[in-house]
Amino acid sequence: MKPARCCAPPACRLAEWLYEDGIGEARAALIDQGRILKARIERPYLGPRAGAVVAARYDANWVHFQGGSFLLAQGLQAYVAQIPRALSQGARVRLEILRQYTPRAGGRAKRITARIVPPDTPLSDGPSLAEAIAATPWPVRMLRAVDADALEEAGWSELLEEARTGMVDFPGGRLTIELTEAMTVIDVDGGGDAEKLAVAGARAAAETIERLNLAGSIAIDLPTANGKAARLAAAAAFDAAMLSKVERTAVNGFGLLHAVMRRRRPSLIELIQGEPARSEALALYRRAEREPLPGSIVFTANLATAAGRAAEDAELARRRGTAVRWQADATPIGRGSVNRVIETGVAAMPARPMEDNDG
Repeated sequence: MKPARCCAPPACRLAEWLYEDGIGEARAALIDQGRILKARIERPYLGPRAGAVVAARYDANWVHFQGGSFLLAQGLQAYVAQIPRALSQGARVRLEILRQYTPRAGGRAKRITARIVPPDTPLSDGPSLAEAIAATPWPVRMLRAVDADALEEAGWSELLEEARTGMVDFPGGRLTIELTEAMTVIDVDGGGDAEKLAVAGARAAAETIERLNLAGSIAIDLPTANGKAARLAAAAAFDAAMLSKVERTAVNGFGLLHAVMRRRRPSLIELIQGEPARSEALALYRRAEREPLPGSIVFTANLATAAGRAAEDAELARRRGTAVRWQADATPIGRGSVNRVIETGVAAMPARPMEDNDG
């Protein structure tokens, strides 16, 4: 594999991060000329962040593996690939988190991975989303619920819909993204000239990788382009659209490009597809927090979306100074709505599907 270029092109040097501390999650998007280049979501209940140093206890060796599992706080487990032979079960150690817990559709979550560090390494929480984006070359602007919804204006709802469906349209074609146990697969489909579609698809795939925070092993299936020049053009288009450090192969004769990026945190597609009910609830909270209408807030949504939201309800009530309640019914997940109940009746916010909700 060869490393792709990793620097900010002139078009995005004036970009800025928009950050908001939402109910149940923090959100950030790198915006350039009204367009989302990168997007990140951080949900605090997912356990220790990537980069955190935590105390742990050696729990069990994995048969046929060199590694084993370690118990963390709150009953969480982490997998360590390399364990010193002298370490006995029950031993107390300190671990650096390499990859955060990652929910996946169907309950097949990616486990926490870590490495053993010296016992005198200071315990730490790891960089928060706010700290992580502050360390990038772009400035950060903090958003409040009373401000104009700059995230939505840049396409936040459309971004969540891309993550929910795994489908991304671009001029002349469509990307279909599928998560497998081994890798993320991006299929490029469309009409017209195959070589032009391969170049456009490679560019769209790179932009989507950045926007949805995809990482790990990524296979991109481009239309088969006849001739080396066309394959080189597709690879160059991919490189030009990437802002993050990535290693990739050349585009082979069958149109396959394989890219590898370090995986540390859940992607947007993993969060949205892995936790559809929670994702809808948080989208509804975001919308309710920004609506100026008076009265109590009433959510109507699927039972799975409505269940177990006491902490988030209390936070929304604190922020808006009003009562909050849920009406659970058979509404499909992704079709929940928000209403305001006042003394003279119901001031309704138009019921919108999740793809039109703020995230």
